[in-house]
Amino acid sequence: MSEKKSSFVQDRLIPLTGKIASSRHLVALRDGFALVMPLIIIGSVFMIISNFPIPAYLTWMTSVFGPNWATVVGWATNATFSIIGMVAVIGISYRLAQSYKDVDPLAASMIALGAFMLTIPLTIDKTGAAFVPLAQLGSVGLFEALLIGLFITDFYVWMMHKNWQFHMPDTVPPAVGNAFSSLIPGFVVIIVMWLIRLGISFTYFETIPNVITVILTKPLTAVGGSVWGALVAEFFVSFLWLFGIHGANVVGGIMAPIWLGQMAQNADAVKAHKAIPNIVNQQFVDNFVHAGGSGETISLALMMLFLAKSANLKAIGKLAGAPALFNINEPIMFGMPIVLNPIMAIPFIIVPLVTVVVTYYSMKFSLVARTMGVAVPWTTPPIISGWLATGHLSGAVLQLVNFVIGGAIYFPFFKIADRQALKSEAKMAEEEAAQAATANN
Repeated sequence: MSEKKSSFVQDRLIPLTGKIASSRHLVALRDGFALVMPLIIIGSVFMIISNFPIPAYLTWMTSVFGPNWATVVGWATNATFSIIGMVAVIGISYRLAQSYKDVDPLAASMIALGAFMLTIPLTIDKTGAAFVPLAQLGSVGLFEALLIGLFITDFYVWMMHKNWQFHMPDTVPPAVGNAFSSLIPGFVVIIVMWLIRLGISFTYFETIPNVITVILTKPLTAVGGSVWGALVAEFFVSFLWLFGIHGANVVGGIMAPIWLGQMAQNADAVKAHKAIPNIVNQQFVDNFVHAGGSGETISLALMMLFLAKSANLKAIGKLAGAPALFNINEPIMFGMPIVLNPIMAIPFIIVPLVTVVVTYYSMKFSLVARTMGVAVPWTTPPIISGWLATGHLSGAVLQLVNFVIGGAIYFPFFKIADRQALKSEAKMAEEEAAQAATANN
């Protein structure tokens, strides 16, 4: 960066983003999402074990010694990934309520959890039994978790500060007193959420989770499988991720029919020995745009591992490096974090957009072979996946080129984050030394 740009970043951008990042609600979001980090890291390990991209290994996992071991190992992934939305709403609500005075954060988080559960439509099986779909408790439900964790908790706190509560005698144990104090605000919250769900049930959306899906569906399906469609889709993927929502899952659910259809057309063309017709398809996105995970963060993970000077980023790099090789980047998304990080949001949005353009025109002008329609497992490490998807070494070379470009874009922002982490660590060390000196005196 030039001196002028560097000065702008240091003097204007960093102070501004610092004020934004230190606001009550963003701190609550950051700390609330931190609560899901152990679950994400543990789930990532089991996900790699159950989906390790070696055909002989996958065959062995699904056919040897009786049970389908890929499914059995996947139990641990479900037990962790499938509850991160539920855990997030508890954590966000707890941290936000904790930042206010005279509010029991545990009671607030339990009311928020009840409101979150009210947003989820139940699935009815053939016997008439109703159950909660796990997907809505996991990453799919993170958007509702974010909104409820913030707005419902603020509403609850407002009612508590307006004294909408039962006051118990001082002789009553605090736990019982807090429970009764939250009774009226909790009742109002649940009634409001119930009315919102009831109202939406009579609309085109039908359910609360459908609102975001339907809103995204029209603009994304309108542009289809073109380069513009890929750019719009990737913007939404990155934008949603910045709020802790698994953008690839949300957008993929909408675009998958289009991209998979174009992938099938490519496979048919290869079988018929015809020219491959489509550039943008599921394998284009999985193996070139999302290589290393959404935002192509593998280069950032490697920088944290080998170039970071701060202990915090270096430690996160050690945790995020191995999963990134298998295209799993939740540890870096929530660990650095990139989620709710105004500085890292800039390259996180720019890198995949640049990657889409570079990949598309490299294939359009026949510099790189187009994807053949082969279903390469999404956990296949980059370089290998580029070669398998295109059947040509040029696919692997293109992935390397994309990593270099992505790394060049991420690098100045990584340096800013590393310097901030170093300053924070130095300040913390000074405070600990001062406290130790005070204690000794």
